[in-house]
Amino acid sequence: MEAKEEIEKETLEKIAQILKIPVEAIENFNDEGALNFIANTFNTHDTSIGFTINFNPIDKIVELYTEKEDLYKEKQELYERMIQEKNELIERLLSK
Repeated sequence: MEAKEEIEKETLEKIAQILKIPVEAIENFNDEGALNFIANTFNTHDTSIGFTINFNPIDKIVELYTEKEDLYKEKQELYERMIQEKNELIERLLSK
């Protein structure tokens, strides 16, 4: 495939699907643009301005667990309300 001057449309679509990118991105790709992008975004951290993203993985796990607990509580409350409404509806229907 690397030796081919042109790639068939079907093969190109399969490659795009696997890479999860649009076919147009592959068709419009050029080496100069890619190297220019890398050169302009590469950072050696030799400047005084920079960003360091730092987070504690344990904190993230605790945060996710807390969110999971909150969702579980919300779901439980919803089920309880649904059961209560169902029981009220059944009582109303039976009392008629």
